Amino acid sequence: MKQGLARAVLAEFSGTAMLLCAVIGSGIMGERLAGGNAAIALLANTLATVFALFVLIETLGPVSGAHFNPVVTLVLAARGLFAPRRRGMAVAAFIVAQLAGAVAGAWLAHLMFDLTVLQFSAKLRSGPGQWLAEAVATAGLLLVILRAPAGRGSALVACYIGAAYWFTASTSFANPAAVLGRMFSDSFAGIAPASAPGFVIAQLVGGAGGALLASALAERN
Repeated sequence: MKQGLARAVLAEFSGTAMLLCAVIGSGIMGERLAGGNAAIALLANTLATVFALFVLIETLGPVSGAHFNPVVTLVLAARGLFAPRRRGMAVAAFIVAQLAGAVAGAWLAHLMFDLTVLQFSAKLRSGPGQWLAEAVATAGLLLVILRAPAGRGSALVACYIGAAYWFTASTSFANPAAVLGRMFSDSFAGIAPASAPGFVIAQLVGGAGGALLASALAERN
């Protein structure tokens, strides 16, 4: 693996781990401090995620592009982000790093809050409304990424995810790596393993839809 790709893969692992640690950790803290008020817990979870996402994109974007999301990596690869002769290896390395980072981030959050490290969520998130919400959330995310003006992507992505926490029924996972990491946390932000496949399929469909919409909106010469 070339040095540049190795640095990018490390950035994807680290960034995804820190993002999931922020999502899960803030959910645990919010739930503990909210006194049973789910709205306050979700607000705390949202704010921490927005701030962390902005910082991580700003700091790691120059190294790897700050995907932190297999759907983003697949869409950008299809649009020619990686050199053709290295595309397969780079995409596989990015996705493996993202998935591993998501699990590591969940475990790190558990360690900080003195919880059992290895656990599985019991929170069911299923049904047509939840799946549609994930498709909408992921489509919007890809549209924002692909249409964001230069230099504004980090703020726009963070703001969109913060808004989508509240306007989608699923609280906007919009990321298969996030599904995996949150599957390993029986906490406020968790998702039961049985619910994970529906979310991931909806995200893949939504990501493709967002990419197609972005292409349709692009100016043609």
